[in-house]
Amino acid sequence: MLISKKGNMRILINDGIEPIGKQLLEEAGFEVDLNKINQEDLPARLNAYDAICVRSATKVRKELIDACPNLKAIGRGGVGLDNIDVEYAISKGIAVINTPAASSRSVGELTMAHMLGLSRFLYQSNRQMPIDGDTKFNDLKKAYAKGAELEGKTLGVIGLGRIGQETARVGLGLGMNIMAVDPFVSEVTLSVGPVQLGFKISLKTVAMDDMLADADYISLHIPSLDKAILGKDEFATMKEGVIIINCSRGGTIDEDALLEALDSGKVAAAGLDVFDNEPTPRKDILTHPRISLTPHIGASTEEAQNKIGEELAQKMIAALKR
Repeated sequence: MLISKKGNMRILINDGIEPIGKQLLEEAGFEVDLNKINQEDLPARLNAYDAICVRSATKVRKELIDACPNLKAIGRGGVGLDNIDVEYAISKGIAVINTPAASSRSVGELTMAHMLGLSRFLYQSNRQMPIDGDTKFNDLKKAYAKGAELEGKTLGVIGLGRIGQETARVGLGLGMNIMAVDPFVSEVTLSVGPVQLGFKISLKTVAMDDMLADADYISLHIPSLDKAILGKDEFATMKEGVIIINCSRGGTIDEDALLEALDSGKVAAAGLDVFDNEPTPRKDILTHPRISLTPHIGASTEEAQNKIGEELAQKMIAALKR
């Protein structure tokens, strides 16, 4: 049953939403406000709304929740909820919503893009060709001639949630062997290739030490942690020449330990989409010659953003019309 226009619930979209999301919310009878309110002004103004939708920029902490007793739902466009005091909100009867399924494919594909680029030295070639391509073409050709194919290599996946599963699925499609680590998952069934073909494979998780010792590539797909999951001890356990990819969260890798492993040659190269000090990553990471870099764009595809907008709107509608 639609809410009458006179008594419309109001939703503040503070960090943006795709047009499909706004359309669905308005068709369901909600008043949607896309005008961003600065973080410091939210305590005084958010109580005029029944719900708020955010991305990573806006923080919804205990103090803001206490200042807004009218709040009925908090929506997060994306996977992580580290900018929301989730348990406290739920204890106050506020629905907390995110969109964990929407960006899985995009993040999985970016992971593989880094992996492919590192394996064929694309990240170095793209830096050097504009500088030396016209004078040292043959030297560059020789320098980047020892690339590697992904087929037959072992991919270690840390975290077998939706994004980890999608990354494993893409890796399987490229002919890689998968060693997945997740203390909360023992086995999953994955579809491989076009869904209509019905190809499926069962994937059992393994111990972290076993994976670290055998993987040619290691990719992280875990939430924010209090302590890095890959540090000096873990790098010591890895095989020589491993490639590391992080498209999950900054802080999940000890950046000092990573740089040390890169400089020693233990880690051949790394692909990073996330960093400890976003939005100001450290310069020695940004300028390292064997790190492929992107500015936290894992979910930044048109397809993923449309899926996020649609899923967020649908869940918000369901929460507010309970």
